[in-house]
Amino acid sequence: MQVDDALLAKLEKLSFLKISDDKREEIVNQLSQIVNFVDNLSELNTDNVDDKFAMSDEATFLREDIAFCNSEINDSILKNAPMASDHFFIVPKIIE
Repeated sequence: MQVDDALLAKLEKLSFLKISDDKREEIVNQLSQIVNFVDNLSELNTDNVDDKFAMSDEATFLREDIAFCNSEINDSILKNAPMASDHFFIVPKIIE
C-alpha cells in the first residue's frame, strides 16, 4: 500500500483531524514506515502455528469476581446530575 497525500487527506476526513501543511510530509513518512513493518508480517509462514498460540504456557491470572459498591463515589457523581433520586439518574422520558 502506498501512503501518499491523497490517502492522508482521506485519513484526515475519516478521523476528523486536520494536519498542518508543515507536518504532512513527516506524517506520510511515519505512516509509510508503519505500513512497511506490517507488510513484513505477511511474509511469516504461520501454516503450522496453532491459532491459540501464546508466548507463555502459563494461564492468565484470574481473580475472584467480588461485587463492591462504594456509595460515597455514587453520591459524589450524582450530586452533579441535574436530577437524581434513590441513587439513580433521572432523565426525561423520550419514548412514549
